[in-house]
Amino acid sequence: MFIGISDIFKIGIGPSSSHTMGPMVAAARFLENVKTASEASGKELAHIVVRLHGSLAFTGKGHASDRAVCLGLMGFLPDTLDLSQIETLESGLKERKSISLENGMRFAFDPESDLIFDYEVALPAHANGMQFFAYDGNGTILLHEVYYSIGGGFVRRDDEMDEAPQTDDDKHPYPFKNAEEMLAMGQAHHMSVAEMQWANECAYRSEDEVAAALRQIRDVMASCIERGLNEEGILPGGLNVKRRAKHIHQQLVQETHKNNQQPHIANDWMSIYAMAVNEENAAGGRVVTSPTNGAAGIIPAVIRYYRDHCIDADDEGVKNLILTAAAIGAIIKTNASISGAEVGCQGEVGSASAMAAAGLCAALGGTNMQIENAAEIALEHHLGMTCDPAGGLVQVPCIERNGLGAIKAVSAASLALRGDGTHFIPLDNCIETMRQTGLDMHEKYKETSQGGLAVNLPSC
Repeated sequence: MFIGISDIFKIGIGPSSSHTMGPMVAAARFLENVKTASEASGKELAHIVVRLHGSLAFTGKGHASDRAVCLGLMGFLPDTLDLSQIETLESGLKERKSISLENGMRFAFDPESDLIFDYEVALPAHANGMQFFAYDGNGTILLHEVYYSIGGGFVRRDDEMDEAPQTDDDKHPYPFKNAEEMLAMGQAHHMSVAEMQWANECAYRSEDEVAAALRQIRDVMASCIERGLNEEGILPGGLNVKRRAKHIHQQLVQETHKNNQQPHIANDWMSIYAMAVNEENAAGGRVVTSPTNGAAGIIPAVIRYYRDHCIDADDEGVKNLILTAAAIGAIIKTNASISGAEVGCQGEVGSASAMAAAGLCAALGGTNMQIENAAEIALEHHLGMTCDPAGGLVQVPCIERNGLGAIKAVSAASLALRGDGTHFIPLDNCIETMRQTGLDMHEKYKETSQGGLAVNLPSC
């Protein structure tokens, strides 16, 4: 199945693509199916109950999974939800304990009793499992469905988990499932990764539509950085973590007029660009999954670094960066995972850093071999990284981790550009290593907040 730019780069809300956006999409999808089941049976929907399992149970409150389910059942989706309405919608539901939709559907739903965090039972197909139950007026089950949020906002029903992905290789002209095929395809057709990705995108929609999607992704990323650089205060969730991007940005701006800047100041710029995005994400703001919310700051930071700090940067370079990053992200998702609950943070920040490294390498004129090398360098040096969010929140260590992921991406691209693209470990082997490492990793290190930094917090 072709994974395009709008799949890898989804526009949504924080704090998590798998724990916030995924449950919201699943809830809205369940509603549609309930409507169909109700019409087919002639029975009216009266009551809905939702159970969250695995990682969604353990870190669901910190990731606002409960709020997301409620909003999804109210008919909202992450990409169109008006963020200013969330508190009003949430408080109204708690008061009414029922939902009335514009299509005439009405049902009881009390978030306090009908949204259950099940810490005991883990569903079999993925760590991010959800069960939805719809009942008629007699208390009989009208519809029961199980959904999994598999990372990056992607959602599958249980009967879709084992299905082989539908192949549409005949539709897009340059199909590649892994990096080896990508390199061979590029060599055979004398095309760059970005050119092949562009051609594949245009097999599904017009060139104008693809260009508009690229601009939207770019602009939402840029807007998120700007908001983050201008906000201050305490992030929600109870850890009392302060926003730092604005303060550090002000320091850096002041230092631009001095002659005694340290040479590593470029790293500080990259860090605050990424931190600005992830502070916005932690606050529930509008972000772009890149490829997930937990790693949403890395690619925007590298794009901003390219625009503001690299010689001869232009819009064509940004276009090539995003297209190339999407191609690498699709390869990683196809052959391993981008879900922290499945393989740890190596699948989120590691994947994003690899995507950003490949994209920057492309923007700076790298060959396909150098691009593949850049992605491998960045991913290799994130292998084994755990997902251990303190308090189940995307604040510690996630915000700083995005800054370091951006720095590694730029370093990886630079190293690759210094060589001719030949290297020892192929990207495909590195991706397979990440997959195997994720399988071997203990569950407490995979977004459950039961191990690592999450249980080694300072005494207060």
